[in-house]
Amino acid sequence: MPDFDELLVANRQYAAGFTQSGLDGVARRGVAVVTCMDSRIDPLGMLGLVPGDAKILRNPGGRVDHLTLEALVLAVHLLGVNRVVIAPHTRCAVASATEAELRARIEESAGMDASWQSIHVVRDQLDSLADDVQKVRTHPLVSEAVTVGGFIYDVDTGLLDRKF
Repeated sequence: MPDFDELLVANRQYAAGFTQSGLDGVARRGVAVVTCMDSRIDPLGMLGLVPGDAKILRNPGGRVDHLTLEALVLAVHLLGVNRVVIAPHTRCAVASATEAELRARIEESAGMDASWQSIHVVRDQLDSLADDVQKVRTHPLVSEAVTVGGFIYDVDTGLLDRKF
């Protein structure tokens, strides 16, 4: 199992030049970004933002589930968010494989049965994105004054394509 030593060394170097103390947690640019946990995505960089500008919410597939909605309600009412970017991406594992395929890969890696582990796949990325945008737009605790956009992020070009 890899150790954390190199990460702690990198953290000390990062902390030596740290300039973000004093940020208050409010999204200075009024943005929340819902995207996938995929390491190819830099949510701040892809929008020209810096730490302190936005709230970042990540999960497999960049979906709006009950926890994401909870976070967005908090962000809208307590943290200055008035724009929500929902941005799943191209070549996403949960949008390009079936639940059975992903479960088989997990079982092979784990060396054990994983039938009990929930795995939420995205059968149609555009339909799911439309559904997620609608969930946020119609949530009773998210005002109509909050702008919600649905985009697909292309992991090969870095471009966002607005869909909704």
